[in-house]
Amino acid sequence: MKRFLLAALFFAVLLLIWEALFRAKIWSPVLLPSPKQVAVYLESAAADGTLVKAIVVTMRRLLIGYIIGVVVGLPLGLLTARWKVLQDTLGTLALGLQTLPSVCWVPLALLWFGQTEAAMLFVVVMGTLWSVVIATETGVRNVPPIYSRAALTMGSKRLHMWFKVILPAALPFIVSGMKQGWAFAWRSLMAAEIFVTILTGFGLGQLLHYGRELNAMEQVIGIMIIIVVIGLLADKIFFSPIERFLHRRWGTSQA
Repeated sequence: MKRFLLAALFFAVLLLIWEALFRAKIWSPVLLPSPKQVAVYLESAAADGTLVKAIVVTMRRLLIGYIIGVVVGLPLGLLTARWKVLQDTLGTLALGLQTLPSVCWVPLALLWFGQTEAAMLFVVVMGTLWSVVIATETGVRNVPPIYSRAALTMGSKRLHMWFKVILPAALPFIVSGMKQGWAFAWRSLMAAEIFVTILTGFGLGQLLHYGRELNAMEQVIGIMIIIVVIGLLADKIFFSPIERFLHRRWGTSQA
């Protein structure tokens, strides 16, 4: 409760600072709307269904691309950790591509797939895949060798070793990589939705883009707040509990 109250106080202070800056008229109200204007836009967009539809469209794209990236990235990461030749080739490629900004995939996706859902899906997968590959490889390589030696002494074989010993021990690193992949997937999708126009479904990125085109800063800031809230909810509800459980399970927690 104390942590919740402290966080609530922090965000309340941020709102007061925002309102004070608006009232000080340092910037034009067109450039810096008040918190009330943003709240009115969000209420209106929620009432007419625009916001809900955009969230559903964006989350569908995000989840499909993210799941594909994780399903492909996990085995690639295991293979990269298993064979030195893949570490020197695929591992180096993954490290290089992870540093590539997500928006760089958008022109390639447009040329290959056009203004389609496949283009967005491709960008999200590319944003997720390499983080998962690198995290899986790092996790496997950081498993204490004593685990493998103890398992061999007790008669563990190859597949049993990988699925019952190495992979579970590497899970804290893998989940951290999945969390990072989720963040990259978000950034990738926002870049894709801003540049790829699909008339069959407008996501949060497209609402963000149209707000900029119309100089509607209350819409831009409102959509940014929604994106931040969804990201925080995903972390607090899904990733953080799993990370805490795994770190306690394997004795790597700080407390």
